[in-house]
Amino acid sequence: MLLVVKQFRAVVQAMHRHYRYVERKCGVSGAHVWALAEIAEAPGIKVSDLARALAVHQSTASNLVDKLEQAGFLVRQRRREDWRVVRLSVTAAGRRLLGRAPRPLPGPLQDALLRLPLSRLASLETELAALLRQMHATASTSTTLLAEVIK
Repeated sequence: MLLVVKQFRAVVQAMHRHYRYVERKCGVSGAHVWALAEIAEAPGIKVSDLARALAVHQSTASNLVDKLEQAGFLVRQRRREDWRVVRLSVTAAGRRLLGRAPRPLPGPLQDALLRLPLSRLASLETELAALLRQMHATASTSTTLLAEVIK
């Protein structure tokens, strides 16, 4: 049991180090870098789709977009065919920021999870759900990005 506790602690510490390094190197949080990377991968993405990609509430994604736009790292665009839909694109300054950002852009936990075989990821999900039940807790419905919590 103590080994598992130490492993959880190591995961949190590794993420904490990564996000501190991102902020020192880029001047923005790891959450902002991840959001910008998602937008760069899908130019013209809508805020709702960005929220889904980041697994956060749309208002959280909107707040990230506001800050990135204010910093000059992205622009919002509307197309003539539907003025209601706002599309996001990375600016040249945003591309420069991504170029100097430490890898992996989404963060070490997200990257490691993406690299797991689907069977192991499903098993991890099942085991974590069981752990949460034992703790009388539920998976977070929080709108806060993990990168913001770990800082």
